[in-house]
Amino acid sequence: MSLIRATACAQSVRAVAHRYAPGMHTRRTPRRTRTAAALFTAAALSLAGCSSGTSTSTASSPVAGAAAALAPLPGPTPAALAGYYAQEPAWRDCGVPEFQCATVKAPLDYAEPSAGDVRLAVARKKATGPGKRLGSLLVNPGGPGGSAVDYLQMYAGIGYPEEVRARYDMVAVDPRGVARSEPVECLDGRAMDAYTRTDTTPDDEKETEALVSAYRTFAEGCGAKAPKLLRHVSTVETARDMDIVRAVLGDEKLTYVGASYGTLLGATYAGLFPERTGRLVLDGAMDPSLSARRLNLEQTEGFATAFTAFAKDCVRRSDCPLGGKGTSPERVGENLKTFFGKLDARPLPAGDADGRELTESLATMGVIAAMYDEAAWQRLREALTSAMKENDGAGLLVLSDSYYEREAGGAYSNLMSANAAVNCLDLPPAFEAPEQVREALPDFEKASPVFGEGLAWAALNCAYWPVRATGEARRIEAKGAAPIVVVGTTRDPATPYRWAKGLAGQLSSARLLTYDGDGHTAYGRGSSCIDSAINTYLIDGTPPADGKRCS
Repeated sequence: MSLIRATACAQSVRAVAHRYAPGMHTRRTPRRTRTAAALFTAAALSLAGCSSGTSTSTASSPVAGAAAALAPLPGPTPAALAGYYAQEPAWRDCGVPEFQCATVKAPLDYAEPSAGDVRLAVARKKATGPGKRLGSLLVNPGGPGGSAVDYLQMYAGIGYPEEVRARYDMVAVDPRGVARSEPVECLDGRAMDAYTRTDTTPDDEKETEALVSAYRTFAEGCGAKAPKLLRHVSTVETARDMDIVRAVLGDEKLTYVGASYGTLLGATYAGLFPERTGRLVLDGAMDPSLSARRLNLEQTEGFATAFTAFAKDCVRRSDCPLGGKGTSPERVGENLKTFFGKLDARPLPAGDADGRELTESLATMGVIAAMYDEAAWQRLREALTSAMKENDGAGLLVLSDSYYEREAGGAYSNLMSANAAVNCLDLPPAFEAPEQVREALPDFEKASPVFGEGLAWAALNCAYWPVRATGEARRIEAKGAAPIVVVGTTRDPATPYRWAKGLAGQLSSARLLTYDGDGHTAYGRGSSCIDSAINTYLIDGTPPADGKRCS
């Protein structure tokens, strides 16, 4: 229940699809040891930041272009930060073959560097050759809240194109508050189980009060366990951390591939440090000029777009439990909503070792998780068939767990906590009270008849956050930066294609690269056209032509 969730989920669900459908083709599937499924970023309890689709009434939200522009920082490094920039990391063995790890310090508060430090976990895999080393390539999988170190060790460092890994040291840093970098922790596993099954489509005042109580409990847990850090996990501060890491690595300019929320992080870096911006790839782009409410609404449209694609594919197959050949996507959605309604009244057994049942909220999250990657659609059909025809909720619960990064033993990664912490600090809340959600429900239900109601209520979570937002919606122009490649997928559920166009329209040096396809992000997902364009840019420095399209 929060804002934006991106790549990690795509990678995690892809791993689930691979695990349950071994004959299915998947590209460079990452593996993760921290969850039962595998590997990146949180939804109806964390979906507020990622979308695409047609225009919807948003009279109360600022339009793109109305936001102020992010101003670059002064060129010279302030004397108070000189010690941070001069660090020499002590690299050590990570326990993972060929990877090295180190710790880099950054100021907790850039406005008051003497107030204490944040310790950032950094990992690298050195360039393998042949060919001249081109420097460091920093990668981030998104979230916010996804572990970049896990992403590097389980995917990018071994799965990125060989020609890229040959020329770059592959590097990742867990952002402040995430995974190994002083993680924000809000609730323990048992409390998280209760939180994730909270009803996010309240039918009456009593259920509304229960949802608000869940948001308050989550927020209070975060405030109690990380009172100082919670004020300093913004995207701007993390982007400034990246500049320290760049300097510590010995690179004059930052070379970077960011996915989903990682595109906001990369674009923010470019806006703050345009003269230090090297080759940046922003895949599954976000639009930084949009308010939280606008982001939530447009992401809701994005999931509707993805669900329509799934529905059309589903009814062409003999094992589709939501309709037969010729059934309209609208009818498929109605059938799914009817099933959700039954779960709201009576959850299904799921054979869970901890006694959890499949509730409406968990089932909805399982379906949303599968929208991130079309490779998971077969698994989703199987899970829905088991639930709808055999009263077995296990398959949908597995998909939901992969999204929340819940381990089989009941522990969770800190993804959900970090996701909320960053999102609620970056932007003022989408809604301040339940009454505002109810007023906005028609817009959200128009955007997605299937998911709109739940995603509208999910956007209420930041209203109860213990720390006031320090950020605001801002255009990012990054005047003077080298060419930046912005990648958008036409039917991306979490970061709608319109966001890629929006970001590309703001960045002064942007080159928009379009993937006409399904799923979240495009690089490394099967399009030789996309991969070739990005590889050429990273290795030769030649960006694709602005407006290039691939399928």
